[in-house]
Formats: sequence, C-alpha cells, structure tokens
Amino acid sequence: WCVFGCGGDRDKGKRPLMGQIAEQLADHLILTSDNPRSEDPLQILQDIAAGLSENCSYTLEPDRQLAIKLALLQAQPDDIVLIAGKGHETEQIIGTVAHHYDERAYVRQLQQEMAS
Repeated sequence: WCVFGCGGDRDKGKRPLMGQIAEQLADHLILTSDNPRSEDPLQILQDIAAGLSENCSYTLEPDRQLAIKLALLQAQPDDIVLIAGKGHETEQIIGTVAHHYDERAYVRQLQQEMAS
C-alpha cells in the first residue's frame, strides 16, 4: 500500500511519472492531497492517475485523513502501508491558508482506535 499525492502549483509534468513509479513499487495506491494550494485536489490526483496502467489497483481520495484511514483499514496483517509526502510537516496548504495538520499524531490516534 502507498498513500501519496503531489503538491499543487508545482511541476505538473512529474505527476504521471510519480504515478508510474509508485505503481511499480506498491500493490495498491491511494492517491490523495499533499498541499494542493490553489489547484483542484481532484485534478492533481487525476494527473497522477494518468500515468497508471489499466491494471493498476488504485483509489482517488482527496481527503488525506480518509485516504490514510482507508489504507490502514484495508491492509492485511502482513501488508506494509507507506504514507508518503508529509513526514515531519505540520501543515496542509489549501489555497493560501496553511492548516495545522500533524500526520504522525493522526496515525497514532488511528492505531489506538483500531487496537481497541
């Protein structure tokens, strides 16, 4: 499993290439938002998906938290889930507003909820 997206207002030509590479390395992709800025988040995901083959298993989910939750809920016990892109960042930039977003805290919270 790989959950990732591409930043908005950045090099659009790399998006399909990133999709191609991710497809080679993961069994299932969940394409999601990663600082969409002024762009339509769904359009960014469609740009990434344009590089995927017809046989690729993928989901488009602009809501990053929901995308992560979907991956964690669908993954099997021996699966690896890679959540790429935000890492140490503490913001999700939508439009011109930087919203507080701590992905590490969110994933820890999800893990606790799933364990109980």
